Amino acid sequence: MTRTASPVEPTRDAALVSELAAPAASPAIEAVGLTRTFGRRAALRDLTFQVRSSECLALFGPNGAGKTTLLRVLAGLLRPTRGKARVAGVDLPGGGESRAVVGLISHQTMLYAALTALENVEFSARLYGVPSPAEAARRALERMRLAERADSPVRSLSRGMQQRVSIARAIVHDPRVVLLDEPYTGLDEAGASALSDALLSLRSAGAALVLVTHHLSEGLALATHTAIMRDGQFVQHEARGTVAVEAYRDAYREVVGR
Repeated sequence: MTRTASPVEPTRDAALVSELAAPAASPAIEAVGLTRTFGRRAALRDLTFQVRSSECLALFGPNGAGKTTLLRVLAGLLRPTRGKARVAGVDLPGGGESRAVVGLISHQTMLYAALTALENVEFSARLYGVPSPAEAARRALERMRLAERADSPVRSLSRGMQQRVSIARAIVHDPRVVLLDEPYTGLDEAGASALSDALLSLRSAGAALVLVTHHLSEGLALATHTAIMRDGQFVQHEARGTVAVEAYRDAYREVVGR
């Protein structure tokens, strides 16, 4: 008597074929041959890499390595000289389409000093077309543990609090890609903790992160992947693994020569 597979459960081979046939998810960030020059100086040199949803690439390197230039290209603020880049399926520079899916966090707050913290964040929420912008703004400030200062004019806030408002503004639309340029600058312990929690929450929700920082411990705590940049190139790019901070610091010094 011939034995047949159950009509309820697919055979192992059928399940394998189905899995292989399923298309792989597109990277949240993809760069191919990315190059950016300023006159004769190359700030980015033929960079090719990917960052997938729920991944965080921590990017380290000395001053002048090209880290901030890379973030500006990925944010659509600079056009690459050669090569291509794409964020959340949008070819760069993508104008309003790319800005709608990207959150850029910098150590420069760029806030409206005369407006309150809430008004600054709500203004951005309206620009992004977020439903119920006032409520979304309050949630973003709560995420940064700044709800009690929502109605304070920004000019009356400390430098660290202004940075937290700036971060709330950058994540109010739940971006699919978050680009961070030294975001811990000026933050006290409470602000740094709130930022780390917010970034972990965004990652858990599927956002892809690129974090530029000089602080190895902060970067490694959030990273799924790491890269060391020098002279516009990745001289080391790998999965985070379980390497200790001190061991990575030794490797960093060896790679950058200092």
